Amino acid sequence: MTSPSPISHPPAPLGRVVATERKPNTPHEFHFWTALESPVGIGTIVRVDGNQPVNGQIPQIYGIVVEGFSYTDLVTPLHDVLGHDGTPSGASLAATQRAEIRLYTAAVLRQVPEEPLQPVPMGEVFLADDRDVAIALRMDGYLKEGSRSGIPIGVYRAGGTDAPIYLDADFLIGPEAAHLNITGVSGLATKTSAIEWILSSIFAHFPERKGSIAAVCFNVKGPDLCFLDQPGQIEEADKALYAKCQVPPTPFSRVQYFAPFKSDGYSLNTLRSNDELLDNVSSLTWGLREVLQYAEVLLNRDDVDAKADALIDFIRERVVDRDFTDPQLLGNKRYTVRSFADLEAWFKDVLSAIEGKSGEGYWRTHHVATIRKVRNRLSNISTRCAGLVTDDGAVSDLPFGSFEDRTVYVVDVASLEEDAQDLIFARIVTKLREQLEKRELGVNHVIVFVDELNKYAPGDGQDTYVRKMLLDLAERGRYLGLVLFSAQQFRSQVHRRVVGNSGTALYGRMDADELATPGYAILSPATKTKLATLEKGQLMVRHPHFTQPIFVRFPRPAIMRGRDGAERYPQAADVTLEHAVLRSLRTLDPSLTLGWVRDVIGIQEEEIVIRARNATLRERPTDVRKFFQGQFRTVVASQPASRAVMAPPVRSAPADDPYGF
Repeated sequence: MTSPSPISHPPAPLGRVVATERKPNTPHEFHFWTALESPVGIGTIVRVDGNQPVNGQIPQIYGIVVEGFSYTDLVTPLHDVLGHDGTPSGASLAATQRAEIRLYTAAVLRQVPEEPLQPVPMGEVFLADDRDVAIALRMDGYLKEGSRSGIPIGVYRAGGTDAPIYLDADFLIGPEAAHLNITGVSGLATKTSAIEWILSSIFAHFPERKGSIAAVCFNVKGPDLCFLDQPGQIEEADKALYAKCQVPPTPFSRVQYFAPFKSDGYSLNTLRSNDELLDNVSSLTWGLREVLQYAEVLLNRDDVDAKADALIDFIRERVVDRDFTDPQLLGNKRYTVRSFADLEAWFKDVLSAIEGKSGEGYWRTHHVATIRKVRNRLSNISTRCAGLVTDDGAVSDLPFGSFEDRTVYVVDVASLEEDAQDLIFARIVTKLREQLEKRELGVNHVIVFVDELNKYAPGDGQDTYVRKMLLDLAERGRYLGLVLFSAQQFRSQVHRRVVGNSGTALYGRMDADELATPGYAILSPATKTKLATLEKGQLMVRHPHFTQPIFVRFPRPAIMRGRDGAERYPQAADVTLEHAVLRSLRTLDPSLTLGWVRDVIGIQEEEIVIRARNATLRERPTDVRKFFQGQFRTVVASQPASRAVMAPPVRSAPADDPYGF
């Protein structure tokens, strides 16, 4: 005999809507009271069931608590003092215990039906369950089977309700809206952890029908993003959040790292330089062709005028990678400029020829002083960006044209000077945009993550090339599938057009001074107080589908933290040229030995060895040994000359001759 199934009872109401002349209800706000022990707090989502039908339907109103009040029937505090005989610990002299009320104010999230839009009616208040949360936040529209486009951002928790919160991929990645911005105090807002979690969630839930997606992350400080492919420790509570959001608790399976060399030309300038982690680390080096297009990034606009701009354009269009001749000035000489060294030789010959002719010092409308200025500025680039920009034109770049789905490409610029960082930002983002416009990148969507937006897109100061590039990305990138994920400490000090075009905004723990700025005036005092005291792993989320901000909790990323990785995999010490070449080539052929490298290098000059190493890494040949050896000309070691054997002198007199000489 089977036991009868338990009877399910409808949930009991936890409060009732109340309205007074001083605090009336409106279509966007209502008030309700609850019992003292109710699990309601700031950020709790509730449902109101109306008493009277509207157009034949009982209205349901969903709201989120934004303010709370508690008071008794006391007229003045003096009455309570008299009731306790002036002693806080004294027994109350009142005949009964004073009544206390908990009154909450809730902002309306959604009304069903949505028309006619009326003030919130009287009715019972219930704690929202999973279904109510989905309806209140309009997630039911993009969580339908067959057209599901939800991306989990975290879990909403209140009064026993654990409901996953989803963002709409059409409004996070595009094309309807796009871009995400996160702000919060350093160290407590867990901004980097939040971005890592969101990328994992996107890779797990981005709909296949919308195409492929990849991420390009710029590591701008320390080892934050240097160990995305290494597992980290997470607690059981975090695993439960992963399970709730249906995201695998694993590190990223496909990550590629790129970093320039140090000024020596062969040691990678990154904290991920440990021998155990070099299998997916590639060098990032550019030559004249790659840099000249973005010379504006490195040149002082107050110093380089329109005349210099015209000469730079002439060099870019008529000299670089062209068969250049000028019979009138240079005679029969022909130039093919492909590197900074070639450009320097071209400048030298042009200036010598101009100075050798009598005249006003003009060549093709360019004055000799302008030519000297441009020569100095361009020749200085390879010195200012040593390790990134090479004199010989060697190129090692991101795999533009062959990006892979669900892959993270990390560009480590943390140890570079500001000029080199700006050049990397400008060129990579511009190349991504160009490739996406032509549909030649290899993926349909790319997320670009930039931290420290206060530095790269400030609200004031001079208009830099990088800031203009970020503005263009924020305003037009979503049409191409190019999405900006950004982070900073002070949202109020970032350019308004960058944060204003971010469809989704996340807020971690906030500084009180930041919350006092005008941009946060729309938040209630209680919401600001909660923002200022958020724990690690909590965020306030604003999204186009959410009419009010929502508080969620997200799990710790299943990725090794930067400082833990730096301790476990310490940065490699500066090494000799032979060790650096071996370390680089072993990523292509693990069987190589230090002795073999020493034998091949022999007495070759350092510049030639570096050029051979770069060519091998760029071509990635099947036979690494043969290709690397083929980059060197045979050098016969010099041998010391043997001393000629001197014949004994011929004597002209007998040995016993006393007069012999």
